[in-house]
Amino acid sequence: MLLLRPVRTRRIDLLVFAALLGFLTCFLLVPIWYSVRGALHDSGGWTLFHVVDVFRDSQLRQGLWNALLIGACSTIVASAVAIPMAVVSARFSFKGKGLLNGFLLAPLILPPFVGAIGLEAIIGRTGTLNVLFANLGLIAEPIDFLLDGGFICIVALTGLHLYPILYLNLVAALANIDPGLEEAARNVGAGPWSRFLHITLPMLRGGFFAGATIVFVWSFTELGTPLMFGFRTVTSVQIFDGLKEIETSREPYALTVVMFVVATGIYLLGRSTLGRTRGTTSTKASVRRTETPLGWKGTVGAWALLGGISLIACAPHLGVVLSAFSAPGSWYLSILPQAWTTANFENALQHPLAAGAIRNSLFLAGCAVVLDLVLGVAAARILIRTKLPGRWLLDLLVMLPIAVPGLVMAFGFVSMSLEWPFASVAPSWLGWLQSILPAGWWEWFSHAPLASWGNIVGAQPNPFPFLIIAYAVRRLPYVVRATAAGLEQTPVDLEEAAASVGAKPNLILRKIVVPLVAANLIAGALLAFSLSMLEVSDSLLLAQREGDFPVTKAIYTLFDRLGDGPAIASAMGTWAMLLLAATLLAASSVLGKRLGAVFRG
Repeated sequence: MLLLRPVRTRRIDLLVFAALLGFLTCFLLVPIWYSVRGALHDSGGWTLFHVVDVFRDSQLRQGLWNALLIGACSTIVASAVAIPMAVVSARFSFKGKGLLNGFLLAPLILPPFVGAIGLEAIIGRTGTLNVLFANLGLIAEPIDFLLDGGFICIVALTGLHLYPILYLNLVAALANIDPGLEEAARNVGAGPWSRFLHITLPMLRGGFFAGATIVFVWSFTELGTPLMFGFRTVTSVQIFDGLKEIETSREPYALTVVMFVVATGIYLLGRSTLGRTRGTTSTKASVRRTETPLGWKGTVGAWALLGGISLIACAPHLGVVLSAFSAPGSWYLSILPQAWTTANFENALQHPLAAGAIRNSLFLAGCAVVLDLVLGVAAARILIRTKLPGRWLLDLLVMLPIAVPGLVMAFGFVSMSLEWPFASVAPSWLGWLQSILPAGWWEWFSHAPLASWGNIVGAQPNPFPFLIIAYAVRRLPYVVRATAAGLEQTPVDLEEAAASVGAKPNLILRKIVVPLVAANLIAGALLAFSLSMLEVSDSLLLAQREGDFPVTKAIYTLFDRLGDGPAIASAMGTWAMLLLAATLLAASSVLGKRLGAVFRG
């Protein structure tokens, strides 16, 4: 049996703990605070006027309602897909199950806003479906599948993109249900449907809401997909459009705070109330469940259900790939592209905007991963290996980015860049330093000393430091959870033995801890890298100049350009799919069923 008791707390642990809290306070809580202060404070002092004004404005009120509808409907779509898939996958064995389980995660390999390119090519007025129906004589006029500005498509894309997160959580929850409970119900005459409703479903509540809260927050704050469809009456896009007025208007701040309160409120409600599993003392399986083997009819049915849903969920991916291989203008009023080319992939690597964006994203994601590895190993070790009484606070701050919308954090960094020490003058409470510092030093210190280090909306922007920190903070939970999973499986005796012979903490970390959890570190780093490469909210808000664009901002910009822009954007999306697919396969091979815990709320 592995010994998982914490090691003795050392002074270095206290210093690391304090440093982690300081970093997360500065680059997680402070940006959120700037957004909150911008909404609740003006020249007249503290006020709720600007927040209340959001609900007085019919356009802003409609945007919030649309965002809630997108979040709720996307969660319903993801749930309707994930629940039957998880039950079939966890309870039955059939030929090809391992291969099929890999396809179930395929929707995660493409951000929904990139999938919008492929979906529009398939279901647009001049797309594949309308042309096919017209050729078959089923319609005389094209059908507008993009009803209400694409609302239904936004819901479908986000729901089908995010269902794997819910599926992974449900599969893990099903594995923890004691089969003896269902056996007892069977012995008293309960049928399969009755057992599912009264035994299985209540036990799944914790796992369901752990995943459903993430799906809701993600889709509620989704920015890229509504932008691609031109659906602008939604809170996320209204915040994005309000970035131009951030220095003169309080409206963007108020919208951000409303989104933050709604998202975190629903997240906390799901975790603290709805996510509590009734009878948790009985949910952990005491014996291993035996999967029921399916015959050829059952196997065909399982493949039809799981494979069919996966195929539908991957339709946007197929559209993106076809667009990437089509010559510009060749996929118009035709079922498939009329001319094929590989030049788009070459252009995606050579086009000034695309090539520069790829270089930027590689640099930004690489730096963010290095930072995440340093912070993640330190945080995981504090949480798993020490007895520090304030560990709960560190755990809360590390996992907070899962609950806080990325759009809120990105807007917080924009707000932060407008304050001292990046802009403006030093606050009055620092005035006492003027009598201590030399005049030249005080002049530099009091007038935006870090203006050149980090600037987002200025005449000479430099968003890279903010982008690196934003990527790192947003993906830190994945690295911490992957590392913690490795530490929980490794004995603490080796570390204690090394410490007993006088080994220093840094030597123990390098020679023992890191090698033992290296596979988990690699899995977490790969996830953090690929998700940072495809980060949407931070990239769209923080990068304002073409020379600073990351990949996702370049895809969004190219898609709106005439000529070969959409084709190059599709090629970049295809490269992104290949990257994330390889990442997920590598992470899944290392973490196995624990991959679901990485995406758990």
